Amino acid sequence: MLREEKTEAIRAAVFEELASVGYSRMSIEGIARRAGVGKTAVYRRWRSKLHLVLDLVSALAVQGLPAPDTGSLEGDLRLLYEVTSRALRHPVASQVIPDLQAEAARNPEIAEALQKALREGQYGVASGIVGAAVERGDLRADVDQELALDLVSGPLYWRSVVVRAKLPKGYLERLAAATAAGLRAL
Repeated sequence: MLREEKTEAIRAAVFEELASVGYSRMSIEGIARRAGVGKTAVYRRWRSKLHLVLDLVSALAVQGLPAPDTGSLEGDLRLLYEVTSRALRHPVASQVIPDLQAEAARNPEIAEALQKALREGQYGVASGIVGAAVERGDLRADVDQELALDLVSGPLYWRSVVVRAKLPKGYLERLAAATAAGLRAL
């Protein structure tokens, strides 16, 4: 029987190891050392480094983000951006996400897991925001769903992860207002 506290220690160690050395230099030995377990404890749960990372990325997708429900499109977007911004600024996330994106370009299994995580996580929440806005009459029923999801999710990710620029004061509010206006124009 696998002990849950060991499994959680291993999962935490994976994120620390990813942030510290990156996927390509990450090793089962390093993960086990950080988690305070033997290598066999890791291999009992996952058969390889790749499967361990894929499992963690999939688990994050299932957790997802909370679906905002403020009663307005702009309010929902602002809350989503605040939560997402905090998550992307976290020291571990700011190191792990770009590294996994780079690995995804080289490894189709990681690419597929990341795409699934994004679809079920961020896109799932964005889809809920768009759907609720349609139900309230804030957006047209025939809104282009795919374009809407790109518009909701893309700008903050671009600025925080790709460009890695600090967000100026009031940026999230302005982004929420601009996104809401853009969605209404679709």
